[in-house]
Order: sequence, then structure tokens, then C-alpha cells
Amino acid sequence: MSRVFGPKELLDCYRRGVFPMADDRDDPRIFLVDPDLRGVLPLDRFHVSKSLRKMIRKDVFEIRINTAFSRVMELCAEAAPDRPSTWINAPILNLYSALHRLGHAHSVESWLNGELVGGLYGVSLRGAFFGESMFSRATDASKVALAHLVARLKYGGFVLLDTQFVTEHLLGFGVEEIERQEFTRRLETALKIEAQFGVSGRVSVSAAGGASGVAAGWTGADVLQLITQTS
Repeated sequence: MSRVFGPKELLDCYRRGVFPMADDRDDPRIFLVDPDLRGVLPLDRFHVSKSLRKMIRKDVFEIRINTAFSRVMELCAEAAPDRPSTWINAPILNLYSALHRLGHAHSVESWLNGELVGGLYGVSLRGAFFGESMFSRATDASKVALAHLVARLKYGGFVLLDTQFVTEHLLGFGVEEIERQEFTRRLETALKIEAQFGVSGRVSVSAAGGASGVAAGWTGADVLQLITQTS
């Protein structure tokens, strides 16, 4: 992009249903993407396997919110055996970090023994959340983070979780592929809704749960209760 592109312009892109990407993490150029087909994860039909349900209930990971946003992005940008190259370059990292400071970009983090081992990040805009990327350095770490994200979105009144594309990893959670026109319709509806992502800072899974857990922290049992509720 040759023109000035900052957090405000980025939010305008999301309002229009487009998002930035790069060809490679070492390529400084950014371009906008407007897919013909879009991946969305229905919040009221989020599927959790039996094995993942057990993992969530055990509270293996300490889940934190927004405590290491830039680090989550950096780890998402790293190459992995199943992902030899990524699209998160330095301009994108700086752009979303700026958006995070404005309260529109969030990270959900899985910690184990004081180490960040999994997580995801994305953008919140009224009743829509746009998932950007996730990483995992421990079994089920990113999956548990995703479950906590869905619980938080449902509790906060969100109606749209955009995954941008459909991947084999996301198919197990019930992701759907819809045409651009249908996505635009759902986005327009979501932008009319005032949703709340929740408080920033550490979320301790050992704290008391329940509906008030948006501030105090949720246990795995709380998360499972929230994600299995239908509206």
C-alpha cells in the first residue's frame, strides 16, 4: 500500500469486510483481501470434541487476555513444521499492535508453567470479531484458547466470528463457508450491535466463575457451560 495506512483505516477496512495480508513475513508490502467465499464460525453451534472438552475442564492452561499481544503475533508469525511460511510481516505486526493499544485488537493466551505456549489474536468491532491467526507450542493450547474466545464472545453479545478462510483445523469446530454477499449481510447486522469483549488484563482460571467471571476469570467448566448454551 502506498498511501498512509493506520489503525483508523484498518478499522474502516473491517467495516467493509476486507482485511490486509502480505505475501510473506519478509515482504514489507501489504494488500487487501476480499474473498469470494468467507469462513465463519457460528457461535451458537461451536463444536467441541470429547477429548478437547476434557482438556478444557482440567484447566491445564492458565488463560490470560491481552497480557502479551505483540508476543502472540510474533509467535503466530514464526514458521512451524506444518506452516513453513507466514504472512505476518513487520508492518502488519506494528499496525495491529497500534490497534491493540486502542482497544480493538485482542489476544487470548494459553500459558503453561509461566510460558506462553498457545494463543490467538483478532479484531473486535461492535458485534463482530475477526479472527486473524493462532499458534500452538503445546497440545491443544490454541484449541483451548479458541474455546475461551468463543465463550467470551457469547457472553459479550457478539453475533459474528469471522475466520476469513476455511481450514482443516477449523472444520472440526463447525466452521462454515459462505458467499461474500451473505457475509456482508451478517456483517451489517453485527455492526448494529453494541458488544463488549470484556476487561483487559490477566484472567485467572482459578478464580470463581459464573456469569460474573468476565471480570474475575473463568474456569474450564464455566467456559464449557457458556459455549454449549444456545441463544
